[in-house]
Amino acid sequence: MLSTEETTESETPSESETSSNNTSDIEISQYAAEVLDCSSQFGLDTSISYTSQNILGRPSQYPSHGDFPETFAFRTYGPWWRDLSSCPAEFQAQNQPTLVADDFIVLQFEQCVFPEHIWIYETYNPGAVIRIWAYTVIDQWSLLYEADAAEWISERHSARARKFQPNIKRISLPTRILKIEFKHSKLNYFTEIDAVEMVGKKYVNPHRVKQFPTKRQFKGPIQKKLELQMVRFKPRDDQDKAIQEFFRYDFNRFVQEAGLDRPNREDFQENSSSEAKELTLNTLPYEVLFKILSMLDLRSLFRIAQVDRTLFDVATDPLLYTEINLKPYWPVTNNVLLRSLSKRIRFLRKLDLSWCGLFSCISGSQFRDFIKERGSSLTHLRLDSCKFLNDLCLNTISMVCHNLKELSLRNYSMDGQDFYPLAQLRHLERLDLFRACIETEPLCQILSSNRHLKHLNVGLSSLLLNMDEIAIQIAQTNKEMISLDFWKSQSLTNQGLRALAECHDLEEVDFGWCLREETPPTESLLAFLKSCPRLKKLFLTAVRGLTDRDLDNIGVYCPNLQQLDLMGIFGISTDAVERLLSKCKRLKLLDLSFCNQIDEIRIVLWRSIFDASIKRDLSHIDPFPF
Repeated sequence: MLSTEETTESETPSESETSSNNTSDIEISQYAAEVLDCSSQFGLDTSISYTSQNILGRPSQYPSHGDFPETFAFRTYGPWWRDLSSCPAEFQAQNQPTLVADDFIVLQFEQCVFPEHIWIYETYNPGAVIRIWAYTVIDQWSLLYEADAAEWISERHSARARKFQPNIKRISLPTRILKIEFKHSKLNYFTEIDAVEMVGKKYVNPHRVKQFPTKRQFKGPIQKKLELQMVRFKPRDDQDKAIQEFFRYDFNRFVQEAGLDRPNREDFQENSSSEAKELTLNTLPYEVLFKILSMLDLRSLFRIAQVDRTLFDVATDPLLYTEINLKPYWPVTNNVLLRSLSKRIRFLRKLDLSWCGLFSCISGSQFRDFIKERGSSLTHLRLDSCKFLNDLCLNTISMVCHNLKELSLRNYSMDGQDFYPLAQLRHLERLDLFRACIETEPLCQILSSNRHLKHLNVGLSSLLLNMDEIAIQIAQTNKEMISLDFWKSQSLTNQGLRALAECHDLEEVDFGWCLREETPPTESLLAFLKSCPRLKKLFLTAVRGLTDRDLDNIGVYCPNLQQLDLMGIFGISTDAVERLLSKCKRLKLLDLSFCNQIDEIRIVLWRSIFDASIKRDLSHIDPFPF
């Protein structure tokens, strides 16, 4: 994975200096004290169930194994969320590591230590941790642990709680901030984390410890130049080896298969008596070099541009930079990198800056300058969990990026009024505002301005949203809608559900924790189901008042249904669920967790008969049965 490389000896203490001046024999064991950031969570911020705050302090449930609301859980699990059209494709796939992280959490501890051990207390569906990073006192990220891809893929799911202790890399710089990355694709259900513990030798020179700032101090031109010389992309060994092996073993075969070693008939007749000229990089056509370099990741393009003038010209061709995905490079993405990229990306169409900019390594002003210079041709822009964003940034996007078709602002945490300028956009087809603090009026204006919007996610957004107003606005101006995520938007009622029946192209809806009024949603749900025959995903988690009649209606009017979530529904019977399974032949996922009235023996039988993956909550198990 990525790391930073220190080239200035005076800035980085040697291991001998560290051991003699900075460490002591005092070993500290401490638990996470504060959550600085997280990409998603199952519960609302105003709740105490399954939120990120539950990971703080000592474990409250371990070593018990089971589904505990007192732990921390992410929003998704397994491969199902990526199977449908609501999940966007990744940009610049060659940038991605073998194990691509789905979520992260950033934790701060009380004291700086030289980490020696890290324990992660997993109480339910363990095995999702793939990387652990440490933010050191010189404002750089250091990789402490990365799961081996082959071992991670082949590792079997554990049916018990686990105190996970990865074999971490020893570093010579102290830290009190960890970032843990998770991948859920192989999990059968939600992973739940109870606590994180870090053990290490105490850092005994507190006057040399930098504070971890939320805003970086002003830096003059000399300091910026020193940082530019100090930080370099450090490639992975396997990528360098792959490039070397290509030129050593496969390059000639590639040239032969491409027909570049065969002269045309006239040249062959004229030069049949002369020896063939040796083929080198400088004699290859520009188009061939361009094709080869188009398969390289961003880091390799930067490195190969330093080889010679020929490769520099090809590696800096703007057509190689129409799609930029900096999400895998979040540890080293900063203002300097953005300024460097802006020289190469004259034809930029797609940009992903998600997870970048933590601790102000990207400033709002630098991002605005970047967008003003290179954002006019953007069609896709993803800015998930970007802490540098503010109202000025959104205003710049609205004024410059007139061609945007996709905009993702997950976890935007500033003022809900900041979204008003986005109503100037006219061509949005995908808008992701998961956990964003948007308000009703600006969202309605955005919907009204973008009549071809097809995918909208406002799950876990502000409780101030009036979802009935949003649903009515969608029914009036966004009838081409394909997917809607209203997860835990509790203000949606039967009125809003009836309005959404006007969107006949809907394929995916998430009404989890909606429709909480006393009147059962049977009639409004029936009208919705009749009008939306293309439904493939229907999440009705904890919707009150659902009965067997509703399940029968789903079975009749949703023949294409692939995913159905009925978690926490108490008014349905075992026979009704079986009738549903018999009618919905394409069903792949059925969540019956906390449906305590469903017969367990019948569920075991269904799993052997039907193709659907049927989910059940795990009863709390005594960790000491003997």
